[in-house]
Amino acid sequence: MAIHMSKRPVGLVAAALLTALVTGCSQEAGGQQPQAGGPPPVSVAPAVQREVQEFDEFTARLEAPDTVEIRSRVGGTLDKVHFREGQLVKKGELLFSIDPRPFAAEVARAEAQLAATRTQTELSASELERAQKLVAIQGVSQQEIDQLRAATRNAEANTKAAEAALVQAKLNLEFTRITAPVAGRSSRANVTAGNLVGVGDPVLTTVVSSDRIHAYFDASEATYLKYVRAARNGSMPSQRSSEGNKVLMGLANETGFPHEGRMDFVDNRLNPATASIRGRAVFDNKAGLFTPGLFARVKLVGSGTYQATLVAERAISTDQTRKIVLIVGANNIVQPREIKPGVLIDGMRVVEGVKPGELVIVDGLLRAFPGAPVTPQQLKVDDKGMPIPAAPVAPAASK
Repeated sequence: MAIHMSKRPVGLVAAALLTALVTGCSQEAGGQQPQAGGPPPVSVAPAVQREVQEFDEFTARLEAPDTVEIRSRVGGTLDKVHFREGQLVKKGELLFSIDPRPFAAEVARAEAQLAATRTQTELSASELERAQKLVAIQGVSQQEIDQLRAATRNAEANTKAAEAALVQAKLNLEFTRITAPVAGRSSRANVTAGNLVGVGDPVLTTVVSSDRIHAYFDASEATYLKYVRAARNGSMPSQRSSEGNKVLMGLANETGFPHEGRMDFVDNRLNPATASIRGRAVFDNKAGLFTPGLFARVKLVGSGTYQATLVAERAISTDQTRKIVLIVGANNIVQPREIKPGVLIDGMRVVEGVKPGELVIVDGLLRAFPGAPVTPQQLKVDDKGMPIPAAPVAPAASK
C-alpha cells in the first residue's frame, strides 16, 4: 500500500510536465495559437515573378593604379628631405636632394674636356687643309695626307665623346634633385638627411597615386563564361568596349553599394589552380575615400534582364545538401520542393523549381511536416513581393 502511494505523485508530476512541454512547443512568436485538435497554423506568401537584372557579387582588394618606390639614381650624401610624410604630392614636386657639389665639379671638368677636344679638332682640320694645298706641287706625300686625315677624325671622335660625358655629368647633377614621378600620397621617409645613399638602394619613400583606385577580384570560370556568352549575344558590352560594364562597390563599413565605377580589365587567362580569372574595376578617388589595401564588396551589373521567380530568403531551408522550400498544396497539405537558389535581391532569393503564385511557408517552418496538413495564414506583401510580418495578437484586456 505504501508503495502505491509513493508512485502516484510521480505519475502526476510526469503528466503535468508532458502537458507543459507539448503546450510550449505548439506556441511560436507572432501570436498564432493552434486551434484545439486542428492542424498547426503557418504563415504563407505567394512566390512572385518579376523582371530582375543580371549581377554578380565578389570580394575585392583595392590597389592604387601607380605605386612607385623612390630610389636615388646617383650615390651621395642626402642633403635634405623636402616633403612632409604622408602628404599629397604633385608630379615633379621635389622630395629629396643629394649634395650636388661633387656633381657640379664633374660638369665643370667635362665642359673643360670638351673645350680641349674642340680645339684639337680645329687644329687638325687646319693642318689637313694646308697639306691638301701642297699636294699639287708635291710638297707633301700621300702618307702624310692620310695621317692628317686620321688625326682629324680622331679629334672629331674625341669631341663627340666629350660631349656625351658632359651630358652624363649634367644628368647626374639633375639626379641629385629627386622628384615625384607621379601625383599621389607619399609614405614615410625611410632615410633622413645626412645619410649616405647609393644608386638604387635603399628605398627612400613610396608614392601611390590617389586620383583613381583599382578594385581587383576573382571570378569563377562559370561566371566568366556567362558574361562572355552575354557579350557575344550583344546583351552586354564586350571586353574590348571603350566603356566596360557598370560596377558598384561598398566598403566594409558601408551598407549596400554606394560607389559606381567601370570594368577596365579582364585577364587573358584563367588561373588553373583556382579555376578563376582576375578582373579589375576602376573608381574615381578624387575625394580620397579609398585607401590601397582595403577589402571591398563589388557588384558587377549586367545590362540584360530576365523574368525570375523569387521567394523570401527566410523561407529556404537546408536538407542535407539540398535547398528546399515548403509549399502548401491542395487540401493545405505541406509539400517539400527542392530548389536551385540564385542571387539575393532585397531579401528575396531568385529560385528555380517554384512556380509564381504557389504558396510558400515563410513562418512556422518547425510546425510544418511534409505530407501533413496545416492551417495557412496568407501574409500581405510589399511592392517587391517581400512578405510583411503579421501584427502580433494584442493581449486580452483584464477585467
